[in-house]
Amino acid sequence: MKLDGFGLFVNDMGTMIRFYRDILGFEIKGNEDTSNVYLVKDGTLFLLYGRKDFEKMTSRKYEYLNGLNGHFEIALYVDTYDEVDEEYKKAISKGATSVLEPTTEPWGQRTCFIADPEGNLIEIGSFNKPFDR
Repeated sequence: MKLDGFGLFVNDMGTMIRFYRDILGFEIKGNEDTSNVYLVKDGTLFLLYGRKDFEKMTSRKYEYLNGLNGHFEIALYVDTYDEVDEEYKKAISKGATSVLEPTTEPWGQRTCFIADPEGNLIEIGSFNKPFDR
């Protein structure tokens, strides 16, 4: 089995597409006017799927958090500490919600957190060197 990508169940498809495309630079694949939209970031598939459509498809009702979602985070990496600060400022200026301003942690990572319009947490971080898997 191979990881293909990950997805979010969303209420407002248009708002979420614009956030991930216009603020964080995800590339949209396909049409915006469907119940599921594929985005790609650095070769990773990112799916946005309408919550109501998923409930209808599975014939189940789900509970979704309101406000900030502390169940998971989406982590984005930049090469330098300065880029953490720059990307944070850029995202906030375009409408992202600030959760944690850029901070250098004791383990050597500079990190910050923002939230998307539906409260999902996004980390922007760096160990002040190019990404290495």
